[in-house]
Amino acid sequence: MQIIVERRAGTVALIDDDGGEAVVPETELASAVAEREAEHPRWVWTDTAQWYPPLLAAGVRVERCHDLRLVDALLAGIAGTAPSREWGRAPAPARSDTLFDVDDETDARATVIASTEWARQQAAIAAHPEPARLTLLAAAESAGALTAVEMQHAGLPWNAAAHDALLTEVLGARPAPGRRPAALDALASEVERLLDVGPVPIDSPPALVTALRRAGLEVASTRSAELKRLDHPAIAPLLQYKTLSRLHTANGWNWLDEWVRDGRFRPTFVPGGVVTGRWASDGGGALQLPKQVRPAVQADDGWALVVADASQLEPRILAALSGDAAMARAGAGEDLYAGIVASGAVPSREHAKVGMLGAMYGGTTGVSAQVLPRLARSFPQAIGFVESAARAGERGERVRTRLGRTSPLPPSSWRERQSAAGSEGAAESEVRSARSAARSWGRFTRNFVVQGTAAEWALAWMAGVRRRLWRADGGALTDQPHLVFFVHDELIVHSPREHVDEVARALQEAAGDAGRLVFGETAVTFPVTVAIVDRYSEAK
Repeated sequence: MQIIVERRAGTVALIDDDGGEAVVPETELASAVAEREAEHPRWVWTDTAQWYPPLLAAGVRVERCHDLRLVDALLAGIAGTAPSREWGRAPAPARSDTLFDVDDETDARATVIASTEWARQQAAIAAHPEPARLTLLAAAESAGALTAVEMQHAGLPWNAAAHDALLTEVLGARPAPGRRPAALDALASEVERLLDVGPVPIDSPPALVTALRRAGLEVASTRSAELKRLDHPAIAPLLQYKTLSRLHTANGWNWLDEWVRDGRFRPTFVPGGVVTGRWASDGGGALQLPKQVRPAVQADDGWALVVADASQLEPRILAALSGDAAMARAGAGEDLYAGIVASGAVPSREHAKVGMLGAMYGGTTGVSAQVLPRLARSFPQAIGFVESAARAGERGERVRTRLGRTSPLPPSSWRERQSAAGSEGAAESEVRSARSAARSWGRFTRNFVVQGTAAEWALAWMAGVRRRLWRADGGALTDQPHLVFFVHDELIVHSPREHVDEVARALQEAAGDAGRLVFGETAVTFPVTVAIVDRYSEAK
């Protein structure tokens, strides 16, 4: 059963499948949703990020939804067009003075969109060559949107005092505004002394390159990989400066002040924020928490963090996508790379890892280039699958994930470059430029099919975990085991100690179910490692 949620001039209409509707004041929506939730409907609304936070704040959870904005983006991607309309941005729930604090333009759009957009999307899905897969993708994307809001509502447990202590330990005392910490000042002075070329503007990459060249070091950039190749006593403190400066800038005291409140880090996750379907975050750097600050992620007293990590997810996704039985056998255990070595394809685990990454991301040099031919002989279907996707990209064609998310066409400038290179009398430089651009787009499509399908698997995994943690009695989200963090192939559940074993089973069982849901019956396994810890840093 579907219930369409549609705003109408200060009221909200709840429209049933049969066209019947109940109209309630916005102030009474939470109680109306709570009452209807007992019927286990799928709520159809314009944007989960707009509708769900106020319901959660009122203590109301919903089990299922259909997010019209996210599904519109999926359909637009398949059609190769822009989304059907401008959806606007959701209001910031924590600062809203009313239940739904939106401007008149957004309110007008929402009033028109919900019922008509639902009908349009259902027709588009039914007309798709594989409607069952697309229906599953829409459901998974919408479930992810619910989870994203719930994770922001609950927050990731964060010990601000521990964070301050670790910053103080490596950077020194908190500096005055506009000043560098003492450790950074000391390292900057050491670099300047060892280079011995006068003042070194260490925070300006172009000026630092100039200073390094004055010291006789030929560099084109200040990237760490390039600096590590240099033999000079100033390089070690310079690299240390870069590491600590990144910590101070990205997750230092200012970050702590802005993002941690009442023992919780509450980032805004953005489902489908990347073209492949991966999530993004809107501020706070939620998807890039460095190892230095993970000790500050601490469970509450009497609770634990249950951290699950999907083992070698993308290579397993490739094995399932391609139907490569040999690679499926290699991945029968927890370590697929060790299985590749055992198959005789390559001599070491490092060769297996680098080679598979090269296959999926388009590595053409070094160890990757050396082992790829061996992998292709041992796993022809898997390597052939990504090679085919790459060739399609080089021709300017689009590729699709397992459930139907579709890659964009290359930009018009790309096509113009290819056209110019193919014209009579084209300069050699134009031909080289076009070939380079074609290979680059081929690397994108090569990875799109794997990364995008991995994102679909992860959504199915997350939805399965959420369903298993769901309490039928409607207890408060934060009084029971609940998801608090997600990044690509890793989930964290904050759980009372007495429930950690069942949470661990839920994480593992949901991973197996996600594989069957996305791929059907497959020989490929999707093992997850689970750690039950007090601090995030203890999980790895």
